[in-house]
Amino acid sequence: MSISTTMRALRGGVAAIGKPIRMADGETMEDEPDKQGPKRIGKGRVGSFLERKNIEISPKRYGVDALSAMAQGLFASLLIGTILATIGEQAGVESLVTIGGFAKAATGFAMAVSIGFALQCPPLVLFSLAAVGGAANDLGGAGGPLAVLIVCIFAAEAGKAVSGETKIDILVTPIATICIGVGLSLWWAPAIGAAASAVGGAIMWATDLQPFLMGLIVSVLVGVALTLPISSAAICAALGLTGLAGGAAVAGCCAQMVGFAVMSFRENGIGGLVAQGIGTSMLQMGNIVKNPRIWIPPTVAAAITGPLATCVFGLQMNGPAVASGMGTCGLVGQIGVYTGWVGDVATGLKPAITAFDWLGLLLVCFILPAVLTWAIGLLLRRWGWIKQGDLKLDL
Repeated sequence: MSISTTMRALRGGVAAIGKPIRMADGETMEDEPDKQGPKRIGKGRVGSFLERKNIEISPKRYGVDALSAMAQGLFASLLIGTILATIGEQAGVESLVTIGGFAKAATGFAMAVSIGFALQCPPLVLFSLAAVGGAANDLGGAGGPLAVLIVCIFAAEAGKAVSGETKIDILVTPIATICIGVGLSLWWAPAIGAAASAVGGAIMWATDLQPFLMGLIVSVLVGVALTLPISSAAICAALGLTGLAGGAAVAGCCAQMVGFAVMSFRENGIGGLVAQGIGTSMLQMGNIVKNPRIWIPPTVAAAITGPLATCVFGLQMNGPAVASGMGTCGLVGQIGVYTGWVGDVATGLKPAITAFDWLGLLLVCFILPAVLTWAIGLLLRRWGWIKQGDLKLDL
């Protein structure tokens, strides 16, 4: 090849730089190094594996989704069973007592399956968690719900990791899930249960010792937890919060639910009254983010009704601890208090259910939250802190 031919070829190559390169299918590929920038670093093998297995390690997945689901499982077993058994005992219907007993016996299983559902477990993992939940709940004692939550999260994620990885998945997945879950239950559940019971016991002891201060603190904190996208019921159940502290928790939850229902009546009408009053005040979280001041009236009401519950009326939750964090949701909190009264009368701890007991329950759970929150909310509206439409819900 001559020198002149070589030079022409080089000039043609240089001129081609930056021009579109035509592909076989007729499309062109631009050479745009400046626009593309440096290459991205991939997620890595571990990150890709976790994504493929739908294993999301995040506070929301475990602290919100799993915790809230656990509370629903607890509600659908222990709490409903207690209500049915109480109705059966009071009405003399033995079949309801039996049904309630079976429902209560399924508590660990129901919580575990609920947690697995929230974690989006495959079917074999989900079904295998029933055995794990039963073991963790039994071994955890009074702190069983917290033990179930922690153990089932580890067992569920381990089961998801091995699910579908072998040709004998129907054997490997259940064996791995159950062995890991029950093994962790034997190892961790007694200590978790003891720790939860100790914390709950300390709170209840402090409330008995300082009913005004602790009544205020417990009422406000549990009430706020009820409105936040976490589960106040699961927290109360995990800590075994009963007695005066349980009564303060009921007061705080009622202040939030009844308070928001009444305060937002002008915006939401009867539908909002029912949805928040016997549903959940969590519906207002979107509005709270937009204007946090709307949270002031029910929270102040909780700070007032909590000490009244503990110091004046001696309101105690001696029913299931989960009911302490339910407020007026389906009237579960009030039914739990009544269940405790019945149990105390049966065991001789309480001579009888008095008119003063009923008065305290009505004032703390319904009348005072409605009146106080409405009055404080009206004042904030006049100050311009709460405007028309700030409490509006899309129902």
